[in-house]
Amino acid sequence: MRFTLALVLYRLFFLLLTPLLLVVLLLRSINHPAYRQRLLERLGILEKNLEPKGIVVHAASVGEIIALKPFISQLLICNPDLPITVTTFTPTGSAQVQKLFADKVQHCYLPLDNIISTTLFLKRLKPKAMIFMETELWPNLIAQCKNKQIKLLLVNGRLSDKSMRSYKKLAWLITPAIQSFDRILTQSQVNQDNYVAMGATPEMCKLSGNLKFDVSLNNDVVAKQRELNSLMTEKRKVWLIASTHPGDEALALKAFSHVKQQDSEALLIIVPRHPERFEQVTKLAQDAGNHVLKRSQNQRVSLNTQVWIIDTLGELLSACSLADVVTMGGSFSDIGGHNPLEPALFQKPVIVGPNMSNFKEILLQLISAQGIVQLVENEDMSKALASEVLRLFTDETSAQILGSNSYKVVQANQGATTKSITTLLALLKS
Repeated sequence: MRFTLALVLYRLFFLLLTPLLLVVLLLRSINHPAYRQRLLERLGILEKNLEPKGIVVHAASVGEIIALKPFISQLLICNPDLPITVTTFTPTGSAQVQKLFADKVQHCYLPLDNIISTTLFLKRLKPKAMIFMETELWPNLIAQCKNKQIKLLLVNGRLSDKSMRSYKKLAWLITPAIQSFDRILTQSQVNQDNYVAMGATPEMCKLSGNLKFDVSLNNDVVAKQRELNSLMTEKRKVWLIASTHPGDEALALKAFSHVKQQDSEALLIIVPRHPERFEQVTKLAQDAGNHVLKRSQNQRVSLNTQVWIIDTLGELLSACSLADVVTMGGSFSDIGGHNPLEPALFQKPVIVGPNMSNFKEILLQLISAQGIVQLVENEDMSKALASEVLRLFTDETSAQILGSNSYKVVQANQGATTKSITTLLALLKS
């Protein structure tokens, strides 16, 4: 009875909140016009050409789409007759779906979690199964799927101790959502234990490993790698900072000023996380006194270029191949870092900041294997970062060992995709 009342109150609250959320999207569209496009999809009103009675895979944004690529690709092979619909929340995630899969999958935004929008969404698609990822728990949508006997699978399940403490405050709402899943596949034993502590039964949970280890270099990445490499006219040391957020660029540019004092020909590549910040980051680099080139200009990177801004989508992985050293953005603030496994595919030495809470288990594995450098809190982080970059520039043996060790960790931990596909196929037959 308590859980039923909680769900009713949640549905009422989210219904009243929906107009405000639409206003937020419109405000975001001031800097990123894509947020005001396809607003009807946010309300569950979908295009009529979408085929029903298939499988829906939800991935919030770009990082999740990339992690799910092997899973979705395998799903297309195993179920050629079933329509696969991939949903996202962000326009960048939407663009990534189009880039990776084109017309091989259907795509739309996942609607806001109010009962009217989700009812329209489910009525239109009539899915046989819905797959969520990591900590995507939408109580209303999940409850509706359960009532309609739609199979529910959570893949790459992640529930940190910190998140669990927050979820326990909302246990009256979150616990029923967790218990509605048919299967929960977790990244690690710690995550699995936390899901059980939140109400999942041991029988519904299974340790599958982390999908993010199943990254690979496909033909598109290799082709893009060649294209980027053809724009590099000179042999020089290259430092790339990936998936940057506000504050990361200022730190990197300050550190780069120290690097340039020791290596005047060094090149800094910056890959901002969000497209709406491309121009802002370009101006920051110019204001710091650098000669800046943007990738969208499609010009050769001459020795005169000091900072190269990758202001295009879907080129981060390929750009990592150009670097001598890679630093992951989001790890110097409360963001919690980004996936360090992508540069590991190219056996590149990786530096991260103090906060990698989003990739705690991966980080521990890489540290244990001596496959990553993590900086500790420092009064002058820019100097500490510059010092480490310069060390890896000059000590090529250490750089090669770091890159090789990280690559071995990736190879040793692959297989989560196969386990996830096998579980889904079993659910569809049950």
